[in-house]
Amino acid sequence: MAEWQGQPAPDAVLTRIGQVVMLHHAGDREEARDRLLVLWGELGEHGDALHRCTLAHYLADTHDDPADELAWDLRALSAAEELTVTSAADLPARIAAHALTPSLHLNLAADYAKLGRPEAARSHLSRARRAAGSLAHDGYGYGDGVRAEIRRLETTLGERP
Repeated sequence: MAEWQGQPAPDAVLTRIGQVVMLHHAGDREEARDRLLVLWGELGEHGDALHRCTLAHYLADTHDDPADELAWDLRALSAAEELTVTSAADLPARIAAHALTPSLHLNLAADYAKLGRPEAARSHLSRARRAAGSLAHDGYGYGDGVRAEIRRLETTLGERP
């Protein structure tokens, strides 16, 4: 029906991911992690890159061990990079990956900082800062939120932009 009205049909996998993310935000981290891992098993390592990117991005946040968080964030970045370099990827997926890139690098910077690897943290923080320049200044929405988190991590790492 949505396609008849000029709107794309909802993506069932992204909808399922969103539902689990709401569960996580409601405080059930373990259940969210378990459900996201089931979804990951369904997608597989070679599933749709946007789905893998989104899923790994949120799955990282459900882990307590910084090394596990890093592993999932690296998977998310790898999937996003597939989308940005694959000419066969559709435009909406490439745009979504482009919009996620600053957050992906920011998360990696935070992971490396937690693991006591300041140089790797600074490298990804620099990449997050550059990528965030393309995000909208949206009055405390996504773009401004990412930039605020970059500034917070800059302070933590003792950096100046």
